[in-house]
Amino acid sequence: MASIIVLFELQQDEALGPDGVEPVVLAVHAAGADPDAPEDPLPRTLCGLDTDVMEHSHYRPMRPGDPWYPPLLADRRCRACEAALRAV
Repeated sequence: MASIIVLFELQQDEALGPDGVEPVVLAVHAAGADPDAPEDPLPRTLCGLDTDVMEHSHYRPMRPGDPWYPPLLADRRCRACEAALRAV
């Protein structure tokens, strides 16, 4: 897989409010990038979930060896997505 998009699975019915309260990130997932629109994810995450209901994280590793997920959310990374990435 040439490129991945990192997505946030958010707590249902929460959005960024006018007071700046961030929604709760339940899990961090990975999806392949759409070849026709590289900033958009494919319809399914690597673990098989629908990407339409997820938020684009706009996270990109800065250096080789950096994790595919934002380091501050390491405890919320999807282990199935991670296993799929390692298998590629």
